[in-house]
Amino acid sequence: MFSNKDEFKLAFLERLERMHGKSFDQTSKQDQFQTLGTMVRESISGQWIQTNEQYRMNQEKQVYYLSIEFLLGRLLKQNLMNLGCLDIVEDGLKDLGIHIEDIDDMEDDAGLGNGGLGRLAACFLDSLASLAYPGHGMGIRYRHGLFEQRIVDGFQVELPEQWLKTGYVWEVRKSDLACNVPFWGTVEVKLEMGKETYRHVDAEYVSAVPHDMPVVGAGNETINTLRLWNAEPTTLRIPGNVLKYKRETEQITEFLYPDDTHDEGKILRLKQQYFLVSASLQTIIKQFLTQHKDIKLLPRYVHIQINDTHPSLAVPELMRLLLDEHSLSWEEAYQITQTTLSYTNHTTLSEALEKWPEDLFQRLLPRIYMIVKECNERFCQELWEKYPGDWSRIERMAIIAHNQIKMAHLAIYGSYRVNGVARLHTEILKHREMREFYEWRPEKFCNQTNGITHRRWLLKANPSLTKLLTEKIGKDFIKEPSALEKLHHFRNDSGVLQSLYDIKKNNKISLSNFYFKTTGQLINPDSIYDVQIKRLHAYKRQLLNVFHIFYLYQQLEENKSLTITPRTFIFGAKASPGYYFAKKVIKLIHSLQRKIQANPRIREMISIVFMENYRVSLAERIIPAADVSEQISTASKEASGTGNMKLMMNGALTIGTLDGANVEIAERVGPENIYLFGLTSEEVMRYDQEGGYVSTDYYHHDSRIKNVMEALQSDFFGHEREQFDMIVDALMSHNDQYFVLRDFSSYVDTQKRLADDFQKDSLQWQQKCLVNIAESGYFSSDRTIDSYANEIWGLTREVRV
Repeated sequence: MFSNKDEFKLAFLERLERMHGKSFDQTSKQDQFQTLGTMVRESISGQWIQTNEQYRMNQEKQVYYLSIEFLLGRLLKQNLMNLGCLDIVEDGLKDLGIHIEDIDDMEDDAGLGNGGLGRLAACFLDSLASLAYPGHGMGIRYRHGLFEQRIVDGFQVELPEQWLKTGYVWEVRKSDLACNVPFWGTVEVKLEMGKETYRHVDAEYVSAVPHDMPVVGAGNETINTLRLWNAEPTTLRIPGNVLKYKRETEQITEFLYPDDTHDEGKILRLKQQYFLVSASLQTIIKQFLTQHKDIKLLPRYVHIQINDTHPSLAVPELMRLLLDEHSLSWEEAYQITQTTLSYTNHTTLSEALEKWPEDLFQRLLPRIYMIVKECNERFCQELWEKYPGDWSRIERMAIIAHNQIKMAHLAIYGSYRVNGVARLHTEILKHREMREFYEWRPEKFCNQTNGITHRRWLLKANPSLTKLLTEKIGKDFIKEPSALEKLHHFRNDSGVLQSLYDIKKNNKISLSNFYFKTTGQLINPDSIYDVQIKRLHAYKRQLLNVFHIFYLYQQLEENKSLTITPRTFIFGAKASPGYYFAKKVIKLIHSLQRKIQANPRIREMISIVFMENYRVSLAERIIPAADVSEQISTASKEASGTGNMKLMMNGALTIGTLDGANVEIAERVGPENIYLFGLTSEEVMRYDQEGGYVSTDYYHHDSRIKNVMEALQSDFFGHEREQFDMIVDALMSHNDQYFVLRDFSSYVDTQKRLADDFQKDSLQWQQKCLVNIAESGYFSSDRTIDSYANEIWGLTREVRV
């Protein structure tokens, strides 16, 4: 991009004045960010075009990753780093009296995702481009994202996430490539030349306008594309009430995950999902046909990955396009569909497997409903032939049953491969959650353990650790993360272990300074930074973490001579707006925080920090500073987790259950370098299937639990006492669905062992950290993407630039 800093400075100053009509000393940090971002985007535009031209000329098979979320984070420094010119730009800006961090802070995190699902999609895009695979993302351009979180008197308050208020420097609007998506109306069936034809009439059309973003590969010349669709009114057919139509159209891309408690919200979410897949598939096929005239060749040159159930309507939409637009027979259309699409499952929770009311679905998407219904009838007929007389099995496996359309069943039926995202998760899918589908088509199922891009979560987030690694093991790990294993050679090197300690300490000081700057409160950098940062959900068990803190508080309050290793418990999480239990946990965290702060002696040993408005850029500050990684979900409930991988890669030690990818982390680092506790997945599943768990038994027989629960039901929190009735009811009246009380004792004992280890032998602790860093390369998304490419998509490394 620039050969030296002087060339950069000249170009930057000239462009800054030309863009904003101001002299340099009058420009703001926002002006400077917009200028630099525009320069980066424009400088890669030629290579972006060339990448797409190369794919076209080479007739390479291309992969399209359909996801309702892409949690990108900030892109300025990431793009500069991948382009190899971060140091030049940083030095040039420094000469001008500008700190690149100040400019970087001007970039809002793109409001395009919520949690691990969206962050995984972002990591995959980075790896696809960095490995030079022809792979692109397709998503929705939400104008407000999920929400901006504020904490007021301990309660979560949701504000609109205004991430587009100053525009978005990385996107290019391409209105000439817009396409129309139909809703409502009816289907007109005609018999023409002995063949039925279908025409969607009286539809309400919405224009899907693409906004393309470059996805910059690291150390190569590959620039892939993330295409985000924006919903806009169209003049194709103007309904009677124009203002109502305009408002309803714009709502489609207004917010991520609208509340679907009522029919209006269900309609909006279903609109979002069909809008995404219809616009994407129309475009994919149109682009395919510019190179290949035979639609039957589609699976040879295109593969589409459905990320979770949200884009499952890709199955009937691809069928619709093949049947109605290209006049294929049902058998031909289905063969193409189920060899072009693959489905990634991200959950073992039945409530997360989407279902839609049949009547609502039929009204909103009449032609799609007809195709889904035909899929269901043919599927049930196939099952009848395979399992004659087994009506119960057919009922359970049906795509439509009891007036509900089951999206996961639809995705499995219409996909080439179905994958879980950790080895344990895939086994649970095969032998419990989707056992009957696995018995029906075992060859469909495979595992692809998740990964994270080390370029963001190590190189960008933790430059001091990256520098140490480069000095000790060379630069190979930047291209091949598995080379981090070379770090094992330094396991007994006291100098390296001391350097790891110093790096962590400086990162902790940096986070403490940031927190003080933003809140006016201090964090003790000599304490254990115990971190739980993830979506607020009952199965992730932030509540178990809080109960442990509560227990420590009570111990210190009861025994005035007791001291413990100072510990700072750091939380970061958003609770979904309608998830009242999760919101009560946030309130409990803050109420306990206030009690601790009011006690001068106890606050010297334990403190709680809740990082407001948790997001990618905040995670990049927290993760390098973490000593302890809380991965304490109920075993068998977390599909994989990726926060565990990010924290591990930065030298935090995991305290966790044998759940999701924790199992594979434990296997790689060994039992002495991870802190495991609690029920196994087999034990949890046995309780779920056979019963036998009585939460009140633990209340009556463990005084520690009883003391915490009684405090919740007493005047301990004063006038806030009734705020926590929902939590008490969930644990006692509703029998503690996620086994918080059952795992409490094991968790507390393991936390004690962890704190003792941290306190008594710093070098031994650093040895454990080193082993975790050394083994983290396996969990790179580069490894995951290679596996998808070879086992599902039919791509090989030979396609790399």
